[in-house]
Amino acid sequence: MSARSGWLAVSTLSAATVCAAGAFDVPAADRAQADLRSVESFAQIADATQRSAALFTEAGKVILHPRCVNCHPATDRPLQGDGGQPHEPPVRRGKYGHGVPALRCATCHTTANYDAVGLPGHSGWRVAPAAMAWEGRSLGQICAQLKDPAKNGGRKLSAIVEHMRDDSLVGWAWAPGAGRRPAPGTQARFGALVEAWVKTGAVCPAP
Repeated sequence: MSARSGWLAVSTLSAATVCAAGAFDVPAADRAQADLRSVESFAQIADATQRSAALFTEAGKVILHPRCVNCHPATDRPLQGDGGQPHEPPVRRGKYGHGVPALRCATCHTTANYDAVGLPGHSGWRVAPAAMAWEGRSLGQICAQLKDPAKNGGRKLSAIVEHMRDDSLVGWAWAPGAGRRPAPGTQARFGALVEAWVKTGAVCPAP
């Protein structure tokens, strides 16, 4: 059996299990929006330092969500599912995050979700760099990573905002396909929280 056919077999079984459990129901769009507070709702916090940390804590509902953490694993093996199980088949990050030569991410993950077998997809599918591992780390530690050019790909904070707000791979977290819980809120609301966090001093919550 090829790696692709083996993966699809596992995915088909997993999709059937999820269907039986009724997990294909997803929140209505208005409820999802309400699951992430708006920037305006933090206006009553007069102290900019406290407001900045609170804004990042709210954005953390997305950052710590399985749709994000699964692609920011602590090891070279990505995670999958809402429980963060090790990826099957046991693929590896590879030098540039696209897998190893014998099994690239694109071998199975195409440009769009393939819901018939529960296979997620996006044209830029990849694993985050090892320096940006989020699995098992506190929100404060992840915040420090995002601010450190040595661990964020050399990005300025303005580029971090653009990545969170506009990158379509990040946006996949809100349209992850059948059987997966989308991240809370919307990408626009998440991006606005990150932007407001930067504008108020990019203060990190306690580690």
